[in-house]
Amino acid sequence: MKPAPESSAAPTEETDSRPLPPGWSSYITPEGLRYYVNSSSKETTWRRPSSSAEAPQRPLARQNSSPYVQTFRCGLSSLQANGCHSSTKKGQPAEVANVSLRKPAMHKQPPGSVSPAKRQIKEVKETKITINCVTFPLPGEGPEQQLLKPDEWSYCDYFWTDRKDPQGTTLVTGFEVLLQKQLKGKQLQKEMAEFIHERIKIEEEYAKNLSKLSLSPLAAQEEGTLGEAWTQLKKSLHDEAEVHLKFSNKLHTEVEKPLLTFRGDNFKKDLKKYDHHIADLRKQLASRYASVEKARKALADRQKDLEVKTQQLEIKLSNKTEEDIKKARRKSTQAGDDLMRCVDLYNQTQSKWFEEMVTTSMELEKLEVERIEWIQQHLRQYTTLRHETDMFNQSMVEPVDQLLQNVDPAKDRELWVKENKTGDVRPVDMDI
Repeated sequence: MKPAPESSAAPTEETDSRPLPPGWSSYITPEGLRYYVNSSSKETTWRRPSSSAEAPQRPLARQNSSPYVQTFRCGLSSLQANGCHSSTKKGQPAEVANVSLRKPAMHKQPPGSVSPAKRQIKEVKETKITINCVTFPLPGEGPEQQLLKPDEWSYCDYFWTDRKDPQGTTLVTGFEVLLQKQLKGKQLQKEMAEFIHERIKIEEEYAKNLSKLSLSPLAAQEEGTLGEAWTQLKKSLHDEAEVHLKFSNKLHTEVEKPLLTFRGDNFKKDLKKYDHHIADLRKQLASRYASVEKARKALADRQKDLEVKTQQLEIKLSNKTEEDIKKARRKSTQAGDDLMRCVDLYNQTQSKWFEEMVTTSMELEKLEVERIEWIQQHLRQYTTLRHETDMFNQSMVEPVDQLLQNVDPAKDRELWVKENKTGDVRPVDMDI
């Protein structure tokens, strides 16, 4: 942590020529700020100790002269049942779930004390969880998470985590689940087209058989009003065959073909591009996260080395020891700089990861809506054509109904008698 004195500017030179009390030594941080350490009690303070007895300023727990402090900013306070997400919107910088390293606000604190940042790190380690190289707080550790699209069950809110089996083994990533749904939708759409094709074949075969049956000579010799009704019935079969043939043709052009051609062969290639893009971003995120952890460990090692050398200085004063301390301070500061650089790169990659995950998942959601609406449109066209077919069939049957209602046995007998009263008896084929 970068220490802060009581005044706005800390002196870089000792202005008080009085000797320090026994056991006290004076040191300067890499930033030029002076502090005092008691080699016996390990007390440390910014205030110059006086020769009079006074209470210890603060016990020395760990020497930390690095100008940086590690803090975690976790904007997501809970894990959703199906995953975690960022509230980052497209075009905005990521302000959540970031592991950020920054200079703290200036406040008085001896350089060897236990800083709030260190206590904060300890608390985060007890309450955090890492998902896809992003740190999230555990459920119940903060306010309820804000969804990007509340009450809409949008993809962008629920597919950040990986799907696991009961044994905890990772099966697929959340994004891959979305891609699989798109591919499954494509397959189901193809199967629907095959179903319509089978219906077309049935309609064509039905039309063919109706047309053939309408040409049958059976009962062609029926006379009178009943004969007229019978002739109309046979004719209606031919007309009905034409209707079903037209119905099958329309099914092919207006339902089957659109279902087959919607999202052609390039669709799978486009999904692979999505997959590779998100996978590459995830690899970059994992790499940046590993760099941050490595840099954090290096900083801890440098700080520990500085602490050891500082303790050695209390035991043995020499130019070599002081030089070692200066060198250790430089390395500690450099390690802090490296950690800050790694965290900045991580935050940039994480911001890109969140932005692409949100925008791409919403694009897949849009594609799914388009697919369903497209299928709905053409299935409604199917039902419309079916209703039209029934309507045309009904119009063909109506003349048959009217003629059957007008069948009059007495009139048929009269017509028959008038035709046959001369005694001209026609033979009837009894071979049935």
